[in-house]
Parts: sequence; structure tokens; C-alpha cells
Amino acid sequence: MKVNFSTTRIAFFTGLLLSAMAQQTQAAGFAIIENSASGMGNAFAGAAAVGEDASTTWFNPAALTRLKKRQAVTALHIIDPKADYTDKGSSLNPAFTGGTTVRGSLTGINDDGGEVGFVPNAYIAYPIKPGMVFGLGINAPFGLVVDYEDDWVGRYHALKSDLATININPSFAMKFGDKFSVGFGVSAQYADVTLSNAIDSGAACLGVAAAAGSPALQAQCVALGLTPNKQSIDSKGTVSGDSWGYGFNLGFLYEFNEGTRLGLSYRSEVEQEVEGDADFNVNPALQGFLNALAPNPASALFSNTGANAAIDLPASASISFVHDIDNKVELLFDATWTQWSNFEELRVKFDNPVQSDSVTTENWDDVWRFSAGLNIRMSDKWKLRTGLAWDEEPIPDAQHRTPRIPGNDRTWVTLGAGINLSPHFHLDLGYAHLFLNDTPIDHTSEGTGYTLRGEYKAAVDIYSAQLNWYF
Repeated sequence: MKVNFSTTRIAFFTGLLLSAMAQQTQAAGFAIIENSASGMGNAFAGAAAVGEDASTTWFNPAALTRLKKRQAVTALHIIDPKADYTDKGSSLNPAFTGGTTVRGSLTGINDDGGEVGFVPNAYIAYPIKPGMVFGLGINAPFGLVVDYEDDWVGRYHALKSDLATININPSFAMKFGDKFSVGFGVSAQYADVTLSNAIDSGAACLGVAAAAGSPALQAQCVALGLTPNKQSIDSKGTVSGDSWGYGFNLGFLYEFNEGTRLGLSYRSEVEQEVEGDADFNVNPALQGFLNALAPNPASALFSNTGANAAIDLPASASISFVHDIDNKVELLFDATWTQWSNFEELRVKFDNPVQSDSVTTENWDDVWRFSAGLNIRMSDKWKLRTGLAWDEEPIPDAQHRTPRIPGNDRTWVTLGAGINLSPHFHLDLGYAHLFLNDTPIDHTSEGTGYTLRGEYKAAVDIYSAQLNWYF
């Protein structure tokens, strides 16, 4: 049977089905602060004022002037998140369930989508002459991997969310007089994104039939076994792409005396224009149903196509203070602001004209992170560190929270140690446990109309190690 559809109606319906794939990966936002193992021990308190090693290239390039020796730093962080989900009445779209919404009718298993992540950093500091230092940092400032089982209850919202970035950040610092330093850097940042979710094949079939106003097509869907919420006949969609973006950072450092410093730093937003592909693995029965509609526009639904999206990675600013009490005990403080409020929506555009833009409303808030730390010098060889931080989540409420990242406000408790191994090598170790509030989710997809309603119980453990080589 051939049925005439308007392109507008098909594009609208396709946008509904695909919008779940457009939900962005997120973490306190989706930023990664784990860019130094020495800073990890203090919960990154004082990060813009410490100037202890070459990792200050990232946190405040002005503090490079405190480094008198050439050095190379390599670090690795193991991030182990847990986010156990308990469903509390997820529901289907009434349009696909005979006009009524049945709470709890969206079936599937509960799942922990947390994946262990490995975050590397590398830095170089090269004093050119006294008071003038070149720095280079290579790190991953944004990223996340969340991966759910194919049959989990929220599969139509999210399966895999994978964001990886690489930031290359050369910088330069100069000292003016005995107290004031200025630093500046530029960043070339690569981003790679993959987002996938299941597609309800039965809902897609009935949705096409409803758009056509054809009871005969609806009956055909049922006869083919294409009814909603059947995991065994799910289709799958994946959007992937990459891009390069560019930004800058600058910083200031004022040294009241050798043991007391104030640091200010700013890092610009980076605009990413991600380009890639949308690929579909369509259930054979649904594909046959769509093929039978050719040459009508509906037959082009779920065709592999190019895709693109604009993502503005946020600007941030920090103020840090460090005070050495008696050359043995050091106090550190930090406040960092991140401009997540420019993340109002994520819009994915498809090259296939039948598939309309996929839009997810985000409406994130600007956030603050506050931290305090303590260093104790046990000897010329050993330094012990500890820290405490409160990290605010930019997701405004349960309705805007998605399973791509079940973020919430978090409290950091950290421990660390610095060990002088020899005149040429220094080792830093750090550990953090993040306590997250219980995290409700009540998110309705703007595409499918399906609601994921439940609660996450989450926590994160982070293990860090860093080796400094002086040459």
C-alpha cells in the first residue's frame, strides 16, 4: 500500500523519535577537573595560586613563574562512578498506548550506566630566563562515558553516551617586579562525541500510521507484531561526530610574600561545530513496512545520513588563595565559577530533509565550586595533603535531568601525598571520594514523549598518580 504523507508531518514525527539521541553527555556539567594529581590531594583548593608544578599551565599560567627548573609532568586519573537507578513509574507516550498513560508501563531492567574512565594529563614547563617561562599542557577538560544495557528501562532515552576531548594548550608567563606575574595561553581542542539510544519500533510504526490517518496501516503494524515497548523488536540509532574548537586562557598571580599568594584565572568558552553521521539499525519488520511506503517521504525515515550540532563548552573563572603558616602547614582556598547558562538547548541537524532538527531543552545554570585544603610538610621528602570541596550541579531540576549523566550536587573529600624520590623525580598520589545527593529524574523526552521517572543513588571514587621529572 502506498500512502501520501506531507514532508512536514514526517519530519515532525521523525524529530520526535530522534530527540532522545540529542541529549548531551553531562557531569558537574560534563567538565573534568582531574587535571593534576598534586591538586587532587587538596580537592583542587588553591589551584590558581599554588604554582607547585607544570600542571599550573592549565589552572593558572601566571604561576609558571614560580617554577625555576625545566620539568615534565605526566599524570593518570582513574574515575570510578556508580549510579544505581531505581525506577519509580516510567511511562509511555499516550499516543502509542491507546490514548492513556500507564505509570510503570515502560518496562525493562534497572541499570548502573557508570563506566570506569581513564584520564591522562601531560605538561611541560621551560624557564626561558628568570621571570619568563613557557608552558605546554595536553589534557582532557571535558568527557564522560555512560553505557547502559540494551534492555534497561530508559533505553529509549539513552544507551551509550561517550564524549572525549583533547586540549592542547601552549602558554607563556612573565613576572613583573618581585610580586606580580601575568600568564596567557591559547587552546586547540578536539572533541569526539557518540550518542546512542534504542528506538521503539512498534511506536514508530504506529506513529507513521497515525500521521497518515490510516487505520489500515495501524492494523498492519499490529499484524507485523510492531507494538510499543517490546525490547525484542527495538531498533537503534547512533549519532557520532567530531570537531576542533579554539579558545584562550589568562591568569594573574600576586605574591604578598614567599608563603602567601593570590591567583586569578579565566578560561574562555570553546565553540565546537560537531559534524558526523547518524546511523540506524532498523528492525527488519519495521524496515519492510517503511520500504512498502516508497516513494513517499515516510520511506526515508531512519535512513543513514550526515548530522551536525553546535556545542559551546563553557567559560570558567577562578580565584585562589594560599597561605603558608610556618613553613610546615599550608592553607589553600578556591572558588571557581563555570558559565553553563549558555547551554540552553542541544540541537542536532540532519542532512536528510525528512528528518527535522532534534532538540533537547537543557536550560542549565551557572554554578560555583568551593574548596579548602591543607598541606603538612612532614620532612624535606614528604608532604601530606587533604581537602574538602562542594561542587554545584548546573542541571536545574528533575525534569531537565537525563540519563546521559545523572548529575547532582556533590561533596568531595580528598587525601594525597607528595614524595621527593630523587633530585630529578617527584611522585604525587591523590584519592577522592565524591558524595552525591540522591538524584531524582522525571524527564519526558521532547521526541518520543516517553517519561523516565526514578532515582539514582550515586557516588564516585577517583585515584590519581603523577610523576614530575626535573631536567
